[in-house]
Amino acid sequence: IVDRRSTTGYCTFLGGNLVTWKSKKQSVVTRSSAEAEFRAMAQGICELLWLKIILEDLKIKWEEPMKLYCDNKSAISIAHRTKHIEVDRHFIKEKLDSGLICTSFVSSQNQLADVLTKGLNSHNFERIISKLRMDNTYSPA
Repeated sequence: IVDRRSTTGYCTFLGGNLVTWKSKKQSVVTRSSAEAEFRAMAQGICELLWLKIILEDLKIKWEEPMKLYCDNKSAISIAHRTKHIEVDRHFIKEKLDSGLICTSFVSSQNQLADVLTKGLNSHNFERIISKLRMDNTYSPA
């Protein structure tokens, strides 16, 4: 069934290690790829905030902004300035303005979350899986 809903996908790393990931169909139909990416940014920020709480519970201080990489410059622009998708925008803008989160552009070629949201050819799939430091535990040693 083609329902025109986008898929949100993100990976979170701590100390260079993959600690959480998610791939989920968005609950609404978006009018642009920027809007879909923007909604994914909001979900990614929620995950980062949850990880920050866990770190604080473990008495681990994380003083610097947590980095959120996005391969859609329009979505990054929405997060910083325009009135679009009001609730998510205010949530994201608040976290950016407080310095808790900083956004960075990453080229689509280097977007690791694509493994969770797109059908990839075998070369790109293997390249991303390697960067995620994931191994096939069932392959012969």
